[in-house]
Amino acid sequence: MIQRLERAWRTTGDAHAPLYRRLHRVLRDAIDKQVLAPHEALPAERDMAEAFKISRITVRKALSDLAEEGLVVRLQGAGTFVAARQDTASAKLTSFHEEMRARGLEPSDIWLGRSEGEATPSESLALGLSPGEPVFRFSRIRCADGAPVALEYTTAPAFALPSLNAVEASLYDCLDSVGHRPVRALQRLRAVTFTPEQAQLLNTAEKHCGLLIERRAFLRDGRSVEVTQSYYRGDAYDFVAELNSLP
Repeated sequence: MIQRLERAWRTTGDAHAPLYRRLHRVLRDAIDKQVLAPHEALPAERDMAEAFKISRITVRKALSDLAEEGLVVRLQGAGTFVAARQDTASAKLTSFHEEMRARGLEPSDIWLGRSEGEATPSESLALGLSPGEPVFRFSRIRCADGAPVALEYTTAPAFALPSLNAVEASLYDCLDSVGHRPVRALQRLRAVTFTPEQAQLLNTAEKHCGLLIERRAFLRDGRSVEVTQSYYRGDAYDFVAELNSLP
């Protein structure tokens, strides 16, 4: 790997650019062309500094810029890795597990908790329930190929599910089993910065930028069956939409 990067370093057209910018371009190009594949470890800072005859501070600056762009993930004590990115352009209403498998990734979950209770005023408003109606709450870390992608917090009305423990992997599979799979949803996306607790759960840096996706899903008769807040790692997920001006 280091030999391939050395060849790119020697042939880069940025001979007069700052050294950290030259290295940034070499590494970015290697990631774009998948010379460095998703999840692959980059060479150690020391090895790159020796190979390119530059300082480790210069290497560190280039890696920091790549991390800011969401192209690499820096894990303390483990090294720097190419970020895994999943793009979605689909408007189809799918579960997390369905979406990951459609992209050739293996989904998994780390459960943080599940509980039953009475709907809070905000949950009642979001789900169209009377205050105090029973709801189920679920919280978990969503993973793709074993890597944490998002923190997810879901509230569902109790009428929509067989029981609190009926949800094993996919919420939508469980809803579908009793004829309550949603047919449409409203989603809101906005940028957020992670709290220390969220950053620790997602194995990323404190105050790292992420994406909050808030979803409300509905049955055909208009009843709400899901309110979910998903905090996605900014270096692990892209949302892409195709727009056109055709009538």
